[in-house]
Amino acid sequence: MMEYNEEDFLLLSGIQHFAFCRRQWALIHIEQQWQENLRTVEGNILHEKAHDDGFSEKRGDIIISRGMAVFSRTLGVSGVCDIVELHRCADGVTIFGREGLYKPVPVEYKRGKPKENEADILQLCGQAMCLEEMLLCEIKEAYMFYGETRHRLKAVLDTDLRERVRDTLHEMHELYNRRYTPKAKISKSCKACSLADICLPRLCKNPSVSKYIKDSLKEVEE
Repeated sequence: MMEYNEEDFLLLSGIQHFAFCRRQWALIHIEQQWQENLRTVEGNILHEKAHDDGFSEKRGDIIISRGMAVFSRTLGVSGVCDIVELHRCADGVTIFGREGLYKPVPVEYKRGKPKENEADILQLCGQAMCLEEMLLCEIKEAYMFYGETRHRLKAVLDTDLRERVRDTLHEMHELYNRRYTPKAKISKSCKACSLADICLPRLCKNPSVSKYIKDSLKEVEE
């Protein structure tokens, strides 16, 4: 099985950006451009709340670990889990510095409400796959917590979902290695994008100047 070097790791959070819009992902992760809007600020505040109670705490048979760093050499990604709940159980795995066996369950915090697409779920599944590789375990389910609904949504991490995560990351690595920024695909989501002013999707839809000149010269020659 292929493994990536650490210097080639992509950010795990990029899966959500990529699934939302490949151009947005490239502008952020390849061209290093970013611009805040209300949605991104609210999202940052929610993530800070998920992390601000310290590294871990214990509630009965559950250890709550906040801001856990994770990575995967086979996927070529690294990042941070908002929360990983470690449930004590007989068929779990050992955790350094803790007695007993535990089953890890990642919980990702997002502002707003569940999305129509699977961008958030792909990122959550990616987190679980990193934990599986690090802890040598199997994680069958994980949870999304949405700030607007104040409700947890269970995600079943089946084979098809895992394959879509692998395919997504493979495409991300290919585009990143080429340093290629895809053209804009205009949709209703563009209005909510924090990079709309940088992306300029309407302008990107128009042909390039060089193409315009070539087409004009061709018309003259004909």
